[in-house]
Order: sequence, then C-alpha cells, then structure tokens
Amino acid sequence: MVPQVTAAVSYRDRIYIVKDILLKLVEYGELNQTALVSFCGLNLKKHKPILEDLELKGLVRRSEKTSGKRTITLYSTTAWGMEFCRTILEPYEKMFPRSRTLHPPAVTSE
Repeated sequence: MVPQVTAAVSYRDRIYIVKDILLKLVEYGELNQTALVSFCGLNLKKHKPILEDLELKGLVRRSEKTSGKRTITLYSTTAWGMEFCRTILEPYEKMFPRSRTLHPPAVTSE
C-alpha cells in the first residue's frame, strides 16, 4: 500500500490580494493585464472579478491600447487607490499580519 501525501494549501484573503495588486501597480506605474496577474501570483479567470471591482470602485484605472490586431489591457492605480492602500490596507496588515503557516503555534502562558 502506498502512503498518501497531502499538501497543505494556503489561500490568500481577498484583502491581501487587493493590497498586492495596488502595491504592484504603485511599484511599476502601469502593467498589462498578463504581467499584473503574473506578478501578483493570480489566476486571471478566477481573479478577474477582483480587478473589475477595483476599477468599479475607482481604485485602479483600466485602459486599452491597440497594437496591430491585438488589444492590450493596461492597469494603473489611481490617487484614491494609493490613498486607500496607505490609510486602510497597510494599517490592517500591521494589525493582522499575513499568516506564514497554515497552523500557527499554540499560545502558552507561563
């Protein structure tokens, strides 16, 4: 009999995905859709609604550029997106840091 190996899968909360998107756009200024999704470690099909939501709320700006027969989708952050990241998301992550392990160590009192 072959023993089964289970892999621990860690998921990022939506708020951290939003922060990662905004930080990458601040870092690079403007990114095409493929680069943004790749740099943030996202899946376009699964996470496209998050990008659409950020655009709808005015945190990012989406523009399209035609290059020959191709249409390239570009994203950049807005002033409101930068402010939101600085005043809301950064304090949130300081208060609730990302979990580095699936099962954090137990708290003991001595």
